[in-house]
This record gives sequence, structure tokens and C-alpha cells, in this order.
Amino acid sequence: MTPAPVIIAIDGRSGAGKTTLAVELAARLRMHHKVSLFHLEDIYPGWNGLAAGIERYVTTVLAPLRRGDAAEWVSWDWEKHYDGRSHVTLPAEIVIVEGVGAAASAARPMLDAVVWVDAPDDDRRHRAMARDGSSYEPFWDSWAAQEDEWLETDQVLDHIDVRVLNRADGNAPDDALQALNYLPALSPVLAPELSARRGLQLKAERIDATPDAAALFHALYAHSANAVWLDSSNAASNRGTVDDAGSSNAGSPNAAAERSRFSILADDDGSFGQSVMHSSGTTRLSAGCATAVTTGPFFRWLDTVWGRKALRAPEGYDCEFTLGWLGYLGYELKRETGGSDVQAGTPDAALLFAGRAVVIDHREAAVWLLAIDAPDAGEWLGLAREAVLSAASAPESAPRHSAGDPAVGSSAMALEFSSRDTEDEYKSKITEAQHQIAEGNTYEVCLTTTVTAPDPGLDPWESYLALRKRNPAPFASYLRFGDLTVASTSPERFLRITSDGGMRAEPIKGTRARANDPVIDEALRRGLESSLKDRAENIMIVDLLRNDLSHFAVPGSVTVSRLCAVESYATVHQMVSTIDARLRPGAPRAEAVAAAFPAGSMTGAPKISTMDILDGLESGPRGVYSGAIGYFSLNAATDLAVVIRTLVMGPDGNGGRTLSLGVGGAITADSTPQDEYEEIRTKAFGVLSALGAEFPTI
Repeated sequence: MTPAPVIIAIDGRSGAGKTTLAVELAARLRMHHKVSLFHLEDIYPGWNGLAAGIERYVTTVLAPLRRGDAAEWVSWDWEKHYDGRSHVTLPAEIVIVEGVGAAASAARPMLDAVVWVDAPDDDRRHRAMARDGSSYEPFWDSWAAQEDEWLETDQVLDHIDVRVLNRADGNAPDDALQALNYLPALSPVLAPELSARRGLQLKAERIDATPDAAALFHALYAHSANAVWLDSSNAASNRGTVDDAGSSNAGSPNAAAERSRFSILADDDGSFGQSVMHSSGTTRLSAGCATAVTTGPFFRWLDTVWGRKALRAPEGYDCEFTLGWLGYLGYELKRETGGSDVQAGTPDAALLFAGRAVVIDHREAAVWLLAIDAPDAGEWLGLAREAVLSAASAPESAPRHSAGDPAVGSSAMALEFSSRDTEDEYKSKITEAQHQIAEGNTYEVCLTTTVTAPDPGLDPWESYLALRKRNPAPFASYLRFGDLTVASTSPERFLRITSDGGMRAEPIKGTRARANDPVIDEALRRGLESSLKDRAENIMIVDLLRNDLSHFAVPGSVTVSRLCAVESYATVHQMVSTIDARLRPGAPRAEAVAAAFPAGSMTGAPKISTMDILDGLESGPRGVYSGAIGYFSLNAATDLAVVIRTLVMGPDGNGGRTLSLGVGGAITADSTPQDEYEEIRTKAFGVLSALGAEFPTI
């Protein structure tokens, strides 16, 4: 008896392409493994024998293979319509069983993975007839009825590990293998395939040019279902804002300039393209036409795909992003970091894997084209090069219509937001938060609310262009995941971990609106700078983040390089601090991110008890808001922004679409309810004004 094999079932209705997929998948796996292949069509006892064939398959084939024994079985003679010859299937390292019913309920306890193959009904019939000719045609309907009967009583569709939409274009085997790599049950046997991730080669090209980033993104990714633009939208104006002491100092290097140096543009197309959605403990990863479903914590999954150095940066390239995962982490992932389990209306995380990307270096006036070496890399590099040169000669992009013009969205004039909390309700929650502070349960509560509006038909792209023009920010971003769009103008870094282990958090606490009059504006800035309340809020969060970083930092490496500096943006002045640390060698990087998530500037302190208080005060989930946006690079680096000043545009669950904007502020014992309410209005202004909308008055 040999060791029990790993058994993969490939199931689906007739004509979906299971046999071809199984044969091609076996050929790929044979590069590193011994593989046996069994086709259920060889054992069905006639055209009315689906149920009996499944029983024969389970008892005479699957059961002995599961034990590590050879399977002795009798084939069906389709010409004589009776049992035919005897056969033996050996228990190789991997066994692929293929056919209708391969993953039936009686079989599933003996399987390690289930692949379900889908195809449109018309395509299935055409393929089946092309394969089996006229011999199958008289039995198509009766066989389809047997499949219907089986599927009505067997919940196989609820137990699928990988789903393949087979378009018969030759991509299904590679996509299916890539998806299988993400199944924990298969990771030990697929170690050779997984190791290929660490043998990637990077092709890179530098172009000295200053393209219009918006025109470039639109040229490359306007038709991509999933695309990300990490947009340093204030790169052109980041000089002369503040120096490290928080004072105006035109022309000096400053923290804002460092945060605004690079913009990253990518989608999930190409040989290595993938996307992942996580909701409430379930991760769905799509690789081309295949989708793998796994269960478990998101940060544990992230640790399996990120944190090790797989690609080196090219010579002369200063950005920490060397391809990898880009997207967002939603606030409700707090269930994995000490918070309670709250269900959100949007995915708890959405990321795409970019096997190729464009990086704009605003300081050096250069563009880098990056691509993992693959058969399609050269073609893409040529297309991207052409797009860069074209965008370099294009005029600066701007919305085709001014903010508030009804042409931006077909009914923008009717855009009216409503608030989850009325003014009185929000102030009452401030009072309750202060009661919790007085009781000693917390000492700072970052209370939030949400304003929403039915989407009257706004164009997400045009809306983002209006937002970035109205409120440029170093961590602006535009994320498109199918019908979900995230348009952010965030100025706040959550966490950066460099490839060599440097860690940095830059929390913002303290906000004042800008004024058109320079004298008044300067007075507002100085008022924020000298505010004891705002400084206290900021210092509390600094202490919290020092603790968060210390969990995985080299002892003694945690320092505060800036404390309560004031930075000025288009619509607000902000108080910012900087905490630095050094990651312990060998520390799990995904866990280091989890230890700091969600950002302390969005919870208050102490974090865990305050999140519990917030769950009781706030009337719904935060979703994308209060989470993080950024990248997880293949050189083990990450740079994430806090999701604030962010418009989320997506389905409302009832066939329509909705717009959502989260706003909030830190409540302390010294907070004044009216001042806190005015602060959330100030924070919402930059986004709402770009849409021609106002903060709700009720």
C-alpha cells in the first residue's frame, strides 16, 4: 500500500469541458508529480446510468484510492451496452477524477479539492456534439434530466473549492492550476508550484517623461473591470507646505513631499493577474476564468501570499513597490484584531494582483514600466510605452464638466445626502462617549457617522477627477472592483513597512478648515498648532501607535520623529505626528500590519475596548471607511493610507446604486459637542463640494 494520494475532483455538467481541463491540468502537474487520471464516463452503466455510475465510482474507484490501494474497476462497453473490460487505476501522488458526479455527496469526504466547470448551455451542447457526434444527440435531453435530478438532491454547488468558467480559449488549465495553489489542503503537495512564486524575474524600463497621470490611467485601464490608481494627486504642489517642525517653509524638503513622490497605476490583466475579495471569513480569489474559495482569517491568508522577498527592484528605482497586491482593507476586519464581528455591505477586503504596472516618479520626472517576465510581457511593455509618451503630450486632465454641473452625472443637481445621525443624535452620542471616558472605560473615542445619497447616475471616473482637483492629497486613490468604486483623497498614512524593515505611522488628529483670506487662514493654522485639546488628541494616538508598532519592532527602535506638526492641504489644516520603528528580523509582516489595524486614529484609545464602545454607539458598519488603502509588494514592502475623505460608490442591494461618505472625529473629556459636529462638516466639505452637494442639515 502506498501513501494516500491527493485527490482532485473535476465536476460539472456535460459539455462544460471537464475532460479537456483534466487532461491539460494533469499534463501541467506531471512536470513535478506522478499523476493518475480517471474519467467517470468510462464507468457509467449506459445512458440512464448517472446515479448507478456515481455509486460504482465511489465504491470501486474512489474508496480504494483514498486508502492508497490500486482501484480495480470494470468499464462500460458502449457498443454492447454491457460491462466490458477490467482496469486498474494506481494511487499516484495526485489523482484527478473527472466527470459528472465526481464530487457527489458520497465522494466528497474522500476528496481534497473540488473543481466545478461552468459553461453556457448552448456552448455545452455544441461541445458535446462535436466531441461525441450523433451517438450522444438522442440522449442529450435524458442525460440532462438525470443531471438536473442529481443536482436537486445533492448540494455539490455549496462545496466547490474552485469554479472555472470555461470559455474554451485555452486559458482554463493555467487559471485552474493557479487557483488550486491557494487551497490550504493542497499546499503541501503543490510545493513545487508554489516555489515558482519565488523564482519570478522582473522586466523594467525607465522613460524620462511627465505624463498626465489621469490621461495615462484612462488610456491603459478605462475598460479594466478591476484597476487601481494610487494617486499622489498633490505631487505638483507639495513643495512649500510645511517643514518637519510644522512651519511654513517654501522650497524645503518635507514629509508631505516624501509621501507624494510616486503614483502607481495597475490592473489585474495579464498572465499573473488575480483579484481577491474577502467577506466575513471567506476569501474568493479569481485568476482569469477560475475562482478559488477558502475560509479563515484574512490576515492569515495575506501571510501566505505576501511578506517574503520575491522580486528585487531594478537599478536606480527608488519606489518600494515592485509589483504585487493593491487595494483596500475594510474597517470590519477588526474582527481579526480584537474587535467584534460586524457585517458590512461591502467586501471586508478587495485586492488585485498586478503582474505589471506603471509607476510615476514625480520628483525625478520619470516613469517606470514594471512587468513580471512572461510571454505577454513584451507586448504589454510596448503598449504601455506608447501610452506614456502619448499622455506626456496630453493637456492636464480635468473633469469634462464643473463640479455640480448635471452633466457630471445625469441628475447631479438632485444629489442630496442624508445622514445616518441627525445633529442632535450625533451630539447625544458625543455625550455618551464622554460618559464612557468619565467611567474610565476609554480616554478617547473616534466617533463616526455616514452620509449617503442614492446615486443619480454619476460617472465614477469623472467624479474622482473632480475630487482630486478640489482636494489634492498625497494618498489620493481611485479603486475599481467591478461595480464598486472607491474614490479617496486621503492625506493620512496608516503604516509603511519598507523592504529592509523600516516602519512608519503618521496619524492625523486635529483639523481646521482653510480660509480664502491669508491672514485668517494663518490664524486658523496657528490656532490648531497651539490647541491643547488637539495636541492631547494627537499625543494619545501617538502613544497608541507606539504600542502597536512595538509588538513586532526591535526593542528600543520605536521613536517619534515629529510630534504635532501642522500640514496644510487644499481645504484643511491637519495636525500630524510621525512614529518610526524597525521590524524584528523574521517577524511575520502580515501580522505586523494586523497588530496596528485598524488605525488608532480611527478608533481611539485603548483600541480594543474603545472599538467595543463604538460598536454600541454607531448605528451601522463603517465598511471601506476607516480601513486602509495601498499595496503589498513582492519585495515585502507595504504602504497603506487611512481611508478618510473617501467616497464609496456601489450597489445598494436593491438593484440601485448608492454614494457613501464616512466622517468622524476624536471625542475627549474636553470636547464640545457643537465644535465636534462642526468638525465633521469641515471634513466632509472637500468631498461634498466637489460633487456640488452640501452636508445634510437635519
